[in-house]
Amino acid sequence: MADRGCPLEAAPLPAEVRESLAELELELSEGDITQKGYEKKRAKLLARYIPLIQGIDPSLQAENRIPGPSQTTAAAPKQQKSRPTASRDERFRSDVHTEAVQAALAKYKERKMPMPSKRRSVLVHSSVETYTPPDTSSASEDEGSLRRPGRLTSTPLQSHSSVEPWLDRVIQGSSTSSSASSTSSHPGGRPTTAPSAAATPGAAATTALAGLEAHTHIGVPVNSRVSSKIQQLLNTLKRPKRPPLKEFFVDDFEELLEVQQPDPNQPKPEGSETSVLRGEPLTAGVPRPPSLLATLQRWGTTQPKSPCLTALDTTGKAVYTLTYGKLWSRSLKLAYTLLNKLTSKNEPLLKPGDRVALVFPNSDPVMFMVAFYGCLLAELVPVPIEVPLTRKDAGSQQVGFLLGSCGVFLALTTDACQKGLPKAQTGEVAAFKGWPPLSWLVIDGKHLAKPPKDWHPLAQDTGTGTAYIEYKTSKEGSTVGVTVSHASLLAQCRALTQACGYSEAETLTNVLDFKRDAGLWHGVLTSVMNRMHVVSVPYALMKANPLSWIQKVCFYKARAALVKSRDMHWSLLAQRGQRDVSLSSLRMLIVADGANPWSISSCDAFLNVFQSRGLRPEVICPCASSPEALTVAIRRPPDLGGPPPRKAVLSMNGLSYGVIRVDTEEKLSVLTVQDVGQVMPGANVCVVKLEGTPYLCKTDEVGEICVSSSATGTAYYGLLGITKNVFEAVPVTTGGAPIFDRPFTRTGLLGFIGPDNLVFIVGKLDGLMVTGVRRHNADDVVATALAVEPMKFVYRGRIAVFSVTVLHDDRIVLVAEQRPDASEEDSFQWMSRVLQAIDSIHQVGVYCLALVPANTLPKAPLGGIHISETKQRFLEGTLHPCNVLMCPHTCVTNLPKPRQKQPEVGPASMIVGNLVAGKRIAQASGRELAHLEDSDQARKFLFLADVLQWRAHTTPDHPLFLLLNAKGTVTSTATCVQLHKRAERVAAALMEKGRLSVGDHVALVYPPGVDLIAAFYGCLYCGCVPVTVRPPHPQNLGTTLPTVKMIVEVSKSACVLTTQAVTRLLRSKEAAAAVDIRTWPTILDTDDIPKKKIASVFRPPSPDVLAYLDFSVSTTGILAGVKAGRGGSRL
Repeated sequence: MADRGCPLEAAPLPAEVRESLAELELELSEGDITQKGYEKKRAKLLARYIPLIQGIDPSLQAENRIPGPSQTTAAAPKQQKSRPTASRDERFRSDVHTEAVQAALAKYKERKMPMPSKRRSVLVHSSVETYTPPDTSSASEDEGSLRRPGRLTSTPLQSHSSVEPWLDRVIQGSSTSSSASSTSSHPGGRPTTAPSAAATPGAAATTALAGLEAHTHIGVPVNSRVSSKIQQLLNTLKRPKRPPLKEFFVDDFEELLEVQQPDPNQPKPEGSETSVLRGEPLTAGVPRPPSLLATLQRWGTTQPKSPCLTALDTTGKAVYTLTYGKLWSRSLKLAYTLLNKLTSKNEPLLKPGDRVALVFPNSDPVMFMVAFYGCLLAELVPVPIEVPLTRKDAGSQQVGFLLGSCGVFLALTTDACQKGLPKAQTGEVAAFKGWPPLSWLVIDGKHLAKPPKDWHPLAQDTGTGTAYIEYKTSKEGSTVGVTVSHASLLAQCRALTQACGYSEAETLTNVLDFKRDAGLWHGVLTSVMNRMHVVSVPYALMKANPLSWIQKVCFYKARAALVKSRDMHWSLLAQRGQRDVSLSSLRMLIVADGANPWSISSCDAFLNVFQSRGLRPEVICPCASSPEALTVAIRRPPDLGGPPPRKAVLSMNGLSYGVIRVDTEEKLSVLTVQDVGQVMPGANVCVVKLEGTPYLCKTDEVGEICVSSSATGTAYYGLLGITKNVFEAVPVTTGGAPIFDRPFTRTGLLGFIGPDNLVFIVGKLDGLMVTGVRRHNADDVVATALAVEPMKFVYRGRIAVFSVTVLHDDRIVLVAEQRPDASEEDSFQWMSRVLQAIDSIHQVGVYCLALVPANTLPKAPLGGIHISETKQRFLEGTLHPCNVLMCPHTCVTNLPKPRQKQPEVGPASMIVGNLVAGKRIAQASGRELAHLEDSDQARKFLFLADVLQWRAHTTPDHPLFLLLNAKGTVTSTATCVQLHKRAERVAAALMEKGRLSVGDHVALVYPPGVDLIAAFYGCLYCGCVPVTVRPPHPQNLGTTLPTVKMIVEVSKSACVLTTQAVTRLLRSKEAAAAVDIRTWPTILDTDDIPKKKIASVFRPPSPDVLAYLDFSVSTTGILAGVKAGRGGSRL
């Protein structure tokens, strides 16, 4: 059209024809009509008017349309960092660390630092959209008529450098749905280009007008959505260019924040660049079947009576032993049932590759193992999840999202498990929040069909297809699925067999969850490859009898055991009186959470106790693993070629800056870590920087461990963006060259490579908290809190540490469950000591420390606290703590700079509607109070003492204060006249007995109550300055009494007012051990003072006279006082 350069002389169309064309365009844009039907109906409408149109090429009418969204590339999903959090606090116990914490707290006593005291608790001118040129989707259709010049020219879009970027986005598919559908039906359509006669700003939009036919005429109103949009587009191009609206409101928040400058003396990495650490070759060894399923078939047919798995009940009794023959036959029956007996409309319900949920309790490993191998034989993908106990389980909604994204519509379970699931009113399994609709299949023997003798599964488990999906919960609480291929599964089994030296008919005691992580890899997969006998110890049995796993090792003469440091710690607490156990049969005690730096304390303590019962030191084998990379490293016994174990004593200060500095154990702030062994066979490992491009770390630098191996996970199911970031990392040297020809998988483990090529782990990415420029690990903070004598106040295993973002920085939050018998005072003292210990050991402040009632924190499936759910409740304000200690002043050090007051809207500001954009308003003020002092009566009573006198005469019986006890009943009251008379008696006693003068400071050492209020007003009556001090705690005089004495001394109090009980406490023998009795000023008790009146109430000469002093002790022991004048405290 444009290349002909001839004028368009279009004949006017009747109104009804134009309306029909508009409706036709709308039907096409909404998908109610196909492109072919649209063209047919349109040609029929315009048949009689076609001879009247001059210069229109019909082939261009359908081609010159705006490209739709289908031609735009989808933005890559936002990368997410997701790491698992499943830690228990028992493993953080360390005698050495406890001694260090106690020594740090003792320093506060030596410095006589005070203990903290606790207090009770429009009309706008234009449309405002995302872009300054408004989005035409909000335009009305009767906005005006489209007037076009007599001659239209078209110019290639590429030639217009002046065309704004937003216009490119509009033309690429954000304008109209009708244009999008037209273009998508004509993928070959392109704007017709020709030399331009005049390169006007409207030329780009003119090209978009090529799709308009001659039914648009000068002076004819346009009723279709397309025309009104283009009209707004043309009108916008005529306006002067403005920046996007968001630029009007660019917050200078980052500029206002105080930027923490790096310490010039902070440690920096000085070593050379690391290299790739290569594991030993994965040898073939004894010839084995080519796949895991072939191995199962071999053992099931040649060794059918060989024991495979023994399940225990909650009393420790063996309830069932699954043989390899039974495992093979039951798995075949389940595979046959899934493929042939489940139909929908005479079609198989399941197809190869479909995902199936496995819902089995931790106490039923037998049926889980049958279901897992049955799915593999049926070429289905099992997705093991936890049993939902209630409809509000922690993290249940995120698990439902995972099932929905995986397309799961069938769940396998047992009859007993299904009966325990929450039920709806119809008797069916209830629909859990966020879960997709599920069909539940019970796989007990009576519900399965026996396959014909000539039926054989077609499963081929040697390729890159997905074998199973393992769920993991990220730091933010989202649940993702890690896909493991058949090839990775087989490689993992072979690598574990070689690294652990597994052999046929060995017995393995498994205490871990058999549905995921190391419990699945060792106890369900690798055990079948080697025809091992697994004794599975359920979590409920461990809670009832922590020694049960040791007893089973002794009873079955197990050669290997799979535990966590938590289980070892529990065993130490319950081992007294057990003399008949022996661990001499063990050749490997695999500690699955060896990546936790604090597992070394449990390992050392366990060895010290059980070495006399046959446990050899070289048997303890910590390992490191992650859901993404599976097993990363494991320590080997010497007979398997492993080097001697090593320990490293590292400076916590250096670790907080990401560098490795060896220290001595005599220091308080050190972290002792043990190695987690050598790299897995066939794997390549490197250490990369945490942020930005994955550059290789230096030898003395802490980074993220990355693994390149055939035995790792392959992807996050359905999440291509974060899959590329985690599973396809390309580490590079400082010069930018890739270090390997294959991608690496990020493990989320933070560590370094030590001597003898041993791997050391110092934390996890999920537990990393970055405050300023320093890094802190949540496990380290938990260990420090547990070292402050927690047994009397909180539960050891019920402590959570996480971070929240405040002012663009991580702030540490510590939440613990308080014991029911712990008093509020005791708990507060413990909280104060924890804050001081963390400040001394880690040199970081705690934003919030909260204690909640027992059994109120969300639980993880196998014990412990659900960290992400706890954090979510904290942010939502639904944690409901019973004691809270907020300390923002100690940790929020980057507060915004003071703003400068702007006298008026200056030239740098711009009015957008009724909003002023530009300089930020620098002040806010409340309403004026001057009108309250207009009356003579208000001028007469300017100060608190005057007001109380006036109230005592005008409303003497009005109750001012009620004192309630713990049961909520009233114990004492104070009316206006009662408070006035008691204040007079106190004032008289101060002047007569204390012989004080105006301006002297008086320490009020009272518990909260009416006595404190009366003493306060008594000081005001006689002109003294009250200083309120919290009384010392009778059970903790050694800590709290020095704080009282320090406030009395710093405030220069000439007298101490208190009760008889506190007076006796101050003069007791226990108090004398902490503070010399002779150093106290005059002590007056106000319990039995005589009834006397004073001649006149002191009236300050000016409002600036000091009214009272308010002292407080920070959580780090800093004493600070605030002066309040009479004018500042008046009403």
